[in-house]
Amino acid sequence: MKALSLALAAAIAAMLMVPMAAAQSGWPTKPIRVVVPFAPGGVTDSVARILTSRMQGILGQPMLIENRPGAGGAIATEFVAKSAPDGYTLLMGSAAPQTLLQFIQKVGYDGLKDFVPITTANTNPLVLMVHPSLPVQNVRELIALAKSRPGKLNFAGAGGLTQFSGEIFKYMAGIDIVYVPYKGGAPATAAAAAGDCEITFANYSDALAHLKAGRLRALGITGARRFPQSPEVPTIAEAGVPGYVVDSWNGLFAPAGTPADIVQRIAGAAQQATKDPATRKRMDDIGAEPVGDSPEHFRAFVQAEMQKWSAFVKQTGIKIQQ
Repeated sequence: MKALSLALAAAIAAMLMVPMAAAQSGWPTKPIRVVVPFAPGGVTDSVARILTSRMQGILGQPMLIENRPGAGGAIATEFVAKSAPDGYTLLMGSAAPQTLLQFIQKVGYDGLKDFVPITTANTNPLVLMVHPSLPVQNVRELIALAKSRPGKLNFAGAGGLTQFSGEIFKYMAGIDIVYVPYKGGAPATAAAAAGDCEITFANYSDALAHLKAGRLRALGITGARRFPQSPEVPTIAEAGVPGYVVDSWNGLFAPAGTPADIVQRIAGAAQQATKDPATRKRMDDIGAEPVGDSPEHFRAFVQAEMQKWSAFVKQTGIKIQQ
């Protein structure tokens, strides 16, 4: 009789838990919005479209891309930070607005506290390139030329890491080159290819067509290692500026407070998508290396990136006007 009572109590408890479990397991019941902090056509936008085109089939609901460019990515990032934590608004975050901008300008969010990191979507290097008319063949020659012409050489960028990569290069190399802003990575790279600016730091995807056509010359990779698609191009650190490393990446984030089971479902779908050969091929074609790590690993990575940039900005006193 006692055993029967215990069984009955357990059954009642299980029944009481059903509505909550059902509500959670019912997600998603409508389309999911993925906000991109930059204009269409760049690497962040392209990765978002490639990844979600596979993820939506796994999750069973459309994933709609919404571009909200402006303020170096801060506008979109703040928008998602203040969105409902229900799993229906996500951010395809990027390195600069997520971990760097809050240390060099006023933003309305904390890149870690106001978000739940879900997964790293990809890494992609930036490339230091020059117009072929510039009489330099490597990083050391570029530094020597810049020192002989202080304030006379320009570098094109689109804010964020494309600008900060150049500012760090200036600081560490002890040179004076002038930043020229453009509204996107592709226009900035095109300006350098046309000779309007002598130098640019650009995402590999923006650079690829110009490099193949000979309109730009690659001198160095900003990351810690050479890029598999262009192994002949050295890192900037090994080419003449020891210790120089600027990593570019994208990752999915949800607003803080998003239920853990929803975060895990999104992460699982992203991980499955990044393992798909067709998805990997599409990312490789634009110079993006797919990752697909766990929320725990991604959170630790973002935290380390924020600590790195905070320390660097305090140490150097670098101030950047966006």
